Order: sequence, then structure tokens, then C-alpha cells
Amino acid sequence: MAGSLWPVASENHKTQWSKVGPNGTPQILIVEFTVEYIPHMQTIQIVLEEELLKATDLAARRTKRNRSALVREALREHLKRLEVRGLEDRDRRGYARAPVGGDEALLWEAEAAWPEG
Repeated sequence: MAGSLWPVASENHKTQWSKVGPNGTPQILIVEFTVEYIPHMQTIQIVLEEELLKATDLAARRTKRNRSALVREALREHLKRLEVRGLEDRDRRGYARAPVGGDEALLWEAEAAWPEG
């Protein structure tokens, strides 16, 4: 079977392929790789426009991450911004229902003033 490859069992994220060379001598190719695996993760499918996919792949290469890691980080940042926006909206509605009186702001004015030097 000269020239054909077959997998050999291996450990530690290594794939080992054995091959019989042209002169009958065995040759081994070892490929090491890292698989990002966290037990609680789920694999999903998403649909992206071609330009967005190209931009995603380019950003992943620039930041030396895989596409999944880049998308996870972007999604986390977006969800955090949505949370902050929700809290800001809640505060705005609260102040609209019960506006701060003029006297209340005056109590804190001295605390906010810069000391004279």
C-alpha cells in the first residue's frame, strides 16, 4: 500500500498518520492541534451574509483566534451592552416618574466641588 495513509491511535490532541514510502520504508507524519472544548458548550448553526463572514474570518486571523472564539466574544460584549442599556433605561424611567428636587441636588453640591488649593 505505498502512498496510502491510515490513522493511528494517539493521545493529547495529536493525529498521527503512517505511510509506506516509495522504497518501502515507513514514514510518520504527526500533526499537533488544539481543540477548544468546554463541556457545557453547544454547537449551533448561524446564517451570515458573505461579506460579514469574510470580515469575521479576517478579524479572527488578525487576532489569532478561531471564528467561534471571535463570535463568542462579540456576542458577550453585545449582551453586556444590552444589559447596561436596559439598566440606564430603567434609571431614566425612574427619574422621570420621581424627578430629583432642587433641594436634593444642593445637598450634594459641596461634595462634588473641587477643593480650593
